[in-house]
Amino acid sequence: MAEVEKIRIEEAPETLAMDPKKFILWGFIVTIIMLFASQTSAYLVRRAEGNWVEFEVPQIFWYSTVVLFISSVAMHWAYLAAKKDNFSTLKIAISITFVLGMAFLVMQFFGWQELVAQNVYFVGNPSGSFFYVFTLLHGIHLITGLLVLCVTFVSSMRLKVHAKNLRRIEICTTYWHFLDILWIYLFVFLLYFR
Repeated sequence: MAEVEKIRIEEAPETLAMDPKKFILWGFIVTIIMLFASQTSAYLVRRAEGNWVEFEVPQIFWYSTVVLFISSVAMHWAYLAAKKDNFSTLKIAISITFVLGMAFLVMQFFGWQELVAQNVYFVGNPSGSFFYVFTLLHGIHLITGLLVLCVTFVSSMRLKVHAKNLRRIEICTTYWHFLDILWIYLFVFLLYFR
């Protein structure tokens, strides 16, 4: 009888396991993708209906895109530092990422002010309304990314992020890169389909 159970145990198929926190992250990312897919679809449908007033996208949005891209490079630098147990570089890189993320949000706000100066308001112009909604939604998700950065920074200060425990930094890096790619997609979309 014991031999039969031993054979059954040996023949049991391997189960695929995924870290629960990484699974939650990917579920959240898929949800965000669906949100923005629905919004970009609504944008295209509304644009096709007419009464669409085009406007010049303020230059600061270009600059903020570069800032966010550089922050993604800094985030990758933090990840590489964690893999090598280079704790001082890890803290510096996460700090740079955080500062650049905050700078991106401030630049977005100044971009809104420039839109208002062009008489592009949240209400009254569907193309302007969508621009505000897209930038606001992305900004809210970027704030969540900044919170994840803070948690990762505190963990790195407590030496809980290191070569043998990369889960926090991997989650943070994945989410931050996703937010960068999402913004580039949105920005190109808004430029192309103005």
